[in-house]
Amino acid sequence: MSKVKKLVYLSLIISLALVIHYFESFIPPLAPGAKLGLANIMALVTLSLFGFKEALVVTLIRSLLGPLIGGNPSSILYSLAGGILATLIMALLYQKFRPYFTLMGISTAGAVFHNLGQLLVASSLYGTFGIMFTYLPILMLSSVITGYFVGLVSRYIINFFVIKKALTT
Repeated sequence: MSKVKKLVYLSLIISLALVIHYFESFIPPLAPGAKLGLANIMALVTLSLFGFKEALVVTLIRSLLGPLIGGNPSSILYSLAGGILATLIMALLYQKFRPYFTLMGISTAGAVFHNLGQLLVASSLYGTFGIMFTYLPILMLSSVITGYFVGLVSRYIINFFVIKKALTT
């Protein structure tokens, strides 16, 4: 794939991630601090179709611009910590342990670590680990549900691109 074509695809993926991030802000949280994480679909799709570096770029840009567009710049730190940690874990599982994990499992692990990253930031900002004990059970349960869903949607999107590529070649 040419560099220009790759840049166009990545630009479209980032745009989709930002739109999803924005619209997700209108959905009420499952529990305090527990969002669906639908924008992570684009990170997982990018990881699968392009690789780790590209997925990290998508995550970084979404984590920086998403809160700015959504009108909540104070959440940039939370978004960055969760997004980077989730992308690192998903990349590790995808590249090294793919035979043992489905996309749903990889996504669920990413969701768990995304929430852990955000809780670590909150704990350090507020100077107490009490936040971890209060929110951890709620966020871990929601991580399993939303992570599985994000992985399932990602799998369908990836399969679409793989099938389309096979048909056009």
